[in-house]
Amino acid sequence: MSAVVFAAPGNRRRVPATTVVLHTLLIVGGLAMVFPFIWMILTSLKTLPQLLSEPLSLLPDPLTGENYPEALSAMPFGRAYLNSVYIAGLIIAGTLVTASMAGYAFARIPFRGSKALFIGFLATQMIPKQVTLVPFYLLMSRLGWVDSHLALIVPAMLANPFAVFLMRQFVLSLPKELDEAATCDGAGPVRTFFAVVLPNLRPGLSALAIIVALDTWNNFLFPLVLLNSTELFTVPLLLAGFEGQHGGVNYGLVMAASAVSTVPVLILFVIAQKRILNSMATSGLGGR
Repeated sequence: MSAVVFAAPGNRRRVPATTVVLHTLLIVGGLAMVFPFIWMILTSLKTLPQLLSEPLSLLPDPLTGENYPEALSAMPFGRAYLNSVYIAGLIIAGTLVTASMAGYAFARIPFRGSKALFIGFLATQMIPKQVTLVPFYLLMSRLGWVDSHLALIVPAMLANPFAVFLMRQFVLSLPKELDEAATCDGAGPVRTFFAVVLPNLRPGLSALAIIVALDTWNNFLFPLVLLNSTELFTVPLLLAGFEGQHGGVNYGLVMAASAVSTVPVLILFVIAQKRILNSMATSGLGGR
């Protein structure tokens, strides 16, 4: 395989052509993924006459920011933001508690049928959510939680197979000597978990919190089925209703509303992606 020579002051090295091709494909793929977001931002800054006369133009001419206040005032996005933030906050807090405790139990506390129970619990992750939608709705209806945020918060806090699996892997990556030293000092499983194990799970807990936050913020299907009152809507659900009202008339408003709902989450992911990757790499996911 031929190689490409890159020259630098006082240094020359040969780079394989496959590396150059691979990086070129990655750059092209990255641009293809980023372009829709760039198009969304630029379209949100266009006026309605330009959208009607030049729908395929890339740059806004003239540049306007009027779509943002108009979109925010057209529907109660402030209330939807508050709903999404507090739902995500409660789900994150509950998931971190239940997943870390369950992960510790599966990793460190031996009991009969633990492996079978863990495999069965993890297998539920492979069941599409659409399959469980009808029985889940019937269950929430029996509990009286339809058109209530409880239907979104409580089940998500109590049953997250991926979160339990991730926490179990983090616990398995910790030296058993820590538990043995705590046991020698007279600590039981509960004290060992809170005093020894939990402080060492901070990298995994932070990564899990970010993952759960992104998943909860983008959740659309279950809020669509379970929520009926506009004042209870989350951001994705309100955005879908906004697009239905204005999507065929003014794409600038729709893109502005989409940017308001998407950009904060995108910024969070860009800031936290390194922490997520580092946590995954150190959790033992590749070798357990």
